[in-house]
Amino acid sequence: MRLLGRKKTTVGLDIGSGLIKVAVIDHSKREPELVRVTVTPLLADAIVEGEVMDPGIVADAIQLALSEAGVKSKNVVTAVGGRDVIIKKIQIERVKEQQARELMRWEAEQHVPFDMESVELDFQILDPDADGAEMSVLLVAAKRELVESKVRVLTDAGLSPTAVDVEAFALHNAFEVNYPDAMTGVVGLVNIGHDVTNINILDEGVPLLTRDLSVGTRRIREDLQRERGLSTDEAQQLLQGYDRSPHLDAVLESRGEEIAVGIERAAAFLAQNTRSGNVRAIYTCGGGSRIPGLNEMLANRLRVAVRQASPLANLKVRDGALESLVTDEIAPLLMLPIGLALRQVA
Repeated sequence: MRLLGRKKTTVGLDIGSGLIKVAVIDHSKREPELVRVTVTPLLADAIVEGEVMDPGIVADAIQLALSEAGVKSKNVVTAVGGRDVIIKKIQIERVKEQQARELMRWEAEQHVPFDMESVELDFQILDPDADGAEMSVLLVAAKRELVESKVRVLTDAGLSPTAVDVEAFALHNAFEVNYPDAMTGVVGLVNIGHDVTNINILDEGVPLLTRDLSVGTRRIREDLQRERGLSTDEAQQLLQGYDRSPHLDAVLESRGEEIAVGIERAAAFLAQNTRSGNVRAIYTCGGGSRIPGLNEMLANRLRVAVRQASPLANLKVRDGALESLVTDEIAPLLMLPIGLALRQVA
């Protein structure tokens, strides 16, 4: 049953360091349908490690991406992430949701290393129908300054956010729709972006831990230029190609190790603080997941199955939604914007 007041379409806007990505999903039918995707390049250094350096350039790129997607609405769903977002599973006394809301600020003071006066809090009860004296709650805290900064970028572009999600949850939304079989056991979802790699560890389908590494395709490209003497174009061609090369393998040996160690540490931290088992599989997405040889290198290093995830694997896609885009090349980049657009908003 469709709730009254729900919008029929949702526009997901992913403001990345290298690309602005827009996904539009129609929620009017039995299952969600992707109706349009656009990807707009962003000038180098307009955003560096999540910080907007040139608001005007970013606003123009956002407006261009939305225009090319045929979006006339000013309402979009976007997300925040990084070290200023904390996700934590906690146990509290079983109470009704309204009482839990009143308890949450006190609970957050025990678990969140931020000043409570400067954060936005939210939570989700994970076992609302279970019995027992305690219940599991997923607590989320984001520094207010981070949220306000993202809203300011949208305002500069003449937009209004209907929701500001958490990147880990948006990635999970798209992942769950496309890989329902991965919602059991402990699984890693690793989003390798332009500047940052997001590591998300899911336990029984719940994203319990997220970590960010300051390594992405930009750093690997720079390594190819500095260490292997390649031009910018040559390095980019290797990263976006289909074949492995000695140049790329040499650079991935160190950068792949950095990502592998990040995954190991995140998984070990989760296992130490919960009753979670070992990671049984890793799924990669983002532009870096296409780098030839990286997934194989991670699989050999971590001794676990590593596969590239696509947000289009199980999602209904309307004809023409990916017009002028090469599906196999673009799909890994769309996990976050599609996850945002899968969110139905009032």
